[in-house]
Amino acid sequence: MNDWLPRLSEVGERLAEEWISVRRTHDGTLPRPHELRASDADRERIAQVLQEAHADGRLSLEELEERLGTLYSARTLGELAGLTADLLPAEQQPLRLDGRPVAAIFKKEQRGGRWVVPAELGVTAMFGTTRLDFRDAILQNRRIVISATLVCGGLEIHVPEGVEVLRVAKDKTIRLTRQPTEPDAPVIEVRTTNFLGEIKVKEPPRRRRRW
Repeated sequence: MNDWLPRLSEVGERLAEEWISVRRTHDGTLPRPHELRASDADRERIAQVLQEAHADGRLSLEELEERLGTLYSARTLGELAGLTADLLPAEQQPLRLDGRPVAAIFKKEQRGGRWVVPAELGVTAMFGTTRLDFRDAILQNRRIVISATLVCGGLEIHVPEGVEVLRVAKDKTIRLTRQPTEPDAPVIEVRTTNFLGEIKVKEPPRRRRRW
């Protein structure tokens, strides 16, 4: 009786990918996720995974030394991500460079941890929930545009301090974050096609002033 549910899910995910690919701006000035420069903190994340893989026998000492040598000479996130690709499933990778649309069709999908957020991201939630956690994310652009299609579904957004979230629908712009931000603060703009959908924004608690 529920054989049509998997097919509907596949159709929804494919439509989301096609829709955002048509809308995506081909701006050659933005580096691709794998071309972004790596930080020391990113290197340490990868090093921890490699050390754990050696401790439980997945990597020999020789393999560990070889990968650590590559790690500390690497310049980009793409070089780092390749070092753990065969050690953990995609959803557990310490770096996630997948900028494809996120589709939750009769289920819950999420992006979080250390991931690169593309300048434009397509989101679909049909009778499901999509959760986007930006607290440890790398923003590819100072202004991120989320094109969200919500059909009896929800979009949950977690942001760190200093990030502004706006919702744009039918020429109306609504500020979803409550805490004040700087004029040049990163902005997440959510453009919605909404049919009985809901958007929730989670912010860190406001700091109390000390007198």
